Amino acid sequence: MRRFLARAAVLFLAAFAAQAQTYPNRLVKVVVPFGTGATSDIVARMISDRLTVALGQPFIVENKPGAGGTIGTEFVAKAPPDGYTLALSTAATPITASAYRTLKYDTASFASVIVLTHSPLGLAANPNFPPKTVKEFIDYAKANPGKVNFGSLGVGTSHHLTGEKLKLDAGIDMVHVPYKGSGAAHADLMGGQIQVMFDNIVALMPHFKSGKLRALAVSSAKRHALLPDVPSLSEAGVKDFEAVAWFGFLAPPGTPKDIVAKLNAEIVKVLAIPEIRQRLIEGGSEVIGNSPEAADKFLQTEIARWGAVVKAANIRAD
Repeated sequence: MRRFLARAAVLFLAAFAAQAQTYPNRLVKVVVPFGTGATSDIVARMISDRLTVALGQPFIVENKPGAGGTIGTEFVAKAPPDGYTLALSTAATPITASAYRTLKYDTASFASVIVLTHSPLGLAANPNFPPKTVKEFIDYAKANPGKVNFGSLGVGTSHHLTGEKLKLDAGIDMVHVPYKGSGAAHADLMGGQIQVMFDNIVALMPHFKSGKLRALAVSSAKRHALLPDVPSLSEAGVKDFEAVAWFGFLAPPGTPKDIVAKLNAEIVKVLAIPEIRQRLIEGGSEVIGNSPEAADKFLQTEIARWGAVVKAANIRAD
């Protein structure tokens, strides 16, 4: 029996090794847990198209939106761990790990392939809002508890949680006003119905340039190239504050390391293509392209970071 088990183990490992060597030999499905036309969808298709050319097999994007991204992510979590079903991960992925308390998968158990990009959020204010700096904003919010409204693109989004993190880190009290899209939120921010909000820098840039909104800060640890004169929140006095939107790839739990490594190496090559790199940078992103190990460490850190915010703010998205 021992010999049989040993031989079976050898054959099993040999089969996985052979699979990794020939991977991919058929269609690979890239699941985007949000709708078509979203930035996540655009990034996934940009990378998938290049992987199709590089590896000689179709990498096809399939959109499975709903429930804050958890429907598509659950689909990938339950897929066979063979590298033929991948998830486009975002800043929402670690947030939903604690904000959605009925998840049927363990976010921490995914096989991290790579983090593609980081991009900070901008803290935008109505131009008639009295505070002109972060310090003035915090002082104003402390002097007027519950009288500052901050918008977001929905409960449990990175925009919402970044606002909640600022409340906790700065010791201020603001009222959250969720919207279903940036258009309505921006209109109310310009109209003064809400006073501040976090959003993607690229979405805010036209309003900053026109003077319809004022940039108070960025959420990254350092300043951003698109807003060189705007401080980071950490630089402006909110100690060690950092929050970024991001994109990456995840594989189902248990996916062989050889397959993950091959995917990582090919995606790193795609990110080095000047046209791809430039498109991502113009979209306000910093290109990362890290190792699977670094990507997993980042995911675990994000799960812990946002789990603490969700718990402290008592947020439930489901």
